[in-house]
Amino acid sequence: MMSSVRWLGGSKAHAPGSDVRDAAQPARAPIEARRARRGARAVIGAAARDTSGVVSLLFGLMVVVLLATIGAGVDAARWFHARSLTVGAVDAGVLAGARILQTDGLATEHALAMAMSYYNENVRERDGLVEDTISFTIVDHGTAVTAEGAAHIETVLLKLIGINRLPLFKAAGSEFSKAVLAVGANADQSLEISLMLDVTGSMAGQRLQDLKDAAKDLIDIVVWEGGGQHTSRLALVPFSAGVNASSLPVGVVSTGNATRSFNTMNGRSTTMRLAAACASERAGADAYTDAAPVGGALLGRVYNPSGACEPANPVVPLSNNKAHLKSVVDGFVAVGSTAGHIGTAWAWYMLSPNWAPVLPPDSVPASYSVLSQRNEDGKPVLEKIAVLMTDGEYNTQYCTSGIRDRNSNGSSNQLGTCTAANGSSAAQARSLCAAMKAKGVTVYTVGFQISAGSEAAETLNQCATDPGKAYMAENGEELKQSFRSIALKISDLYLSQ
Repeated sequence: MMSSVRWLGGSKAHAPGSDVRDAAQPARAPIEARRARRGARAVIGAAARDTSGVVSLLFGLMVVVLLATIGAGVDAARWFHARSLTVGAVDAGVLAGARILQTDGLATEHALAMAMSYYNENVRERDGLVEDTISFTIVDHGTAVTAEGAAHIETVLLKLIGINRLPLFKAAGSEFSKAVLAVGANADQSLEISLMLDVTGSMAGQRLQDLKDAAKDLIDIVVWEGGGQHTSRLALVPFSAGVNASSLPVGVVSTGNATRSFNTMNGRSTTMRLAAACASERAGADAYTDAAPVGGALLGRVYNPSGACEPANPVVPLSNNKAHLKSVVDGFVAVGSTAGHIGTAWAWYMLSPNWAPVLPPDSVPASYSVLSQRNEDGKPVLEKIAVLMTDGEYNTQYCTSGIRDRNSNGSSNQLGTCTAANGSSAAQARSLCAAMKAKGVTVYTVGFQISAGSEAAETLNQCATDPGKAYMAENGEELKQSFRSIALKISDLYLSQ
């Protein structure tokens, strides 16, 4: 009997011998679909979980970048404030130090202390400092003050990315300002400087070498070569028993017989020889003027035993040939006594436009009228400056005959019985200084190993334009510093770098 299968509610009958798996296929399909859906959800879930990790990573990176950006802004603002204070403080420091040098070139320690004081005062409000080794130093042969060292501030937020501090200056220090004491062209003015230098016998040896070093140092500072709107020229006036005028193209000394006989202070008769082109003082109405040495205004002559001028080194009119000027200084020889008034007169003559007829064209001084002219900064467009240096008493003067008078220094075998018409050398020098200053010439004086309170010291004090322009040097280094101080006072201040 054949069996049968009844479909109930859609069931299906199978023929005998049919495969049971075939019969179950319709029921298995939904199960596999569900499995597929579950697999898909698993894949999507895994993908979702993977995406969440990437987003977290990206978010973390964005936070770091955001914090770094904010930190950079915050720390940059702090850095800029600290740097501005520091740069301003360095500028104030170098200017303060240089101003001290300009006032007194000998006060180097004071200048550096003042620079540091101004710096510290101007960085009081600076925060977050972790290092400051800023200090000040004097450079360029004592003509400039600059800073050196380093300064850093601590970071606040940049530490998150490993930056713990920021420098306020470049590592090489190229940003440090320098206060330069500028002369001449840099100061927008012209200079005419006359340097009277004592080369008497008492200057022999180390004293003379010290003088040479000091004079060449001053030349290096105040003279520049080349032309242009502003010029710097310097004249050299070496003196001892007189001044040697043999370098001038025109004769300025009165002539006379080749020899002169006279009775000396010890009652003996002697004969002296005329020293050609060797100048003593002039008497009469032009004694204390800078009148042109022509006609009856020629300079007095000199008679001495050898007929050679003392000093052997002639004057050098205004020049901007630095190498030549220094070469002349190197050739100085110490000899003779101290006729300081004659050196003083010639220091003035080399600055006087009245002497144009007897000077080389390139050495003619500018008119006195230019001294009253001012540049756009209100400073004089021209300065005429005389520097008078000596190591002793002014002790030699001449009678109109060209013979040393009875009160001069030296052996009585060489002194005449006459008296100099213009009085002592010191008195004549003071009168010449007064007349020179009245013309607008600025006068500096330098005494070398001169006793305080002596007549020589008093003469130099009276000759100087003011007390701040009178120097007393006890040794070679102080002499050099005195000359340098004068050079700095001539100069103006400006910031470089």
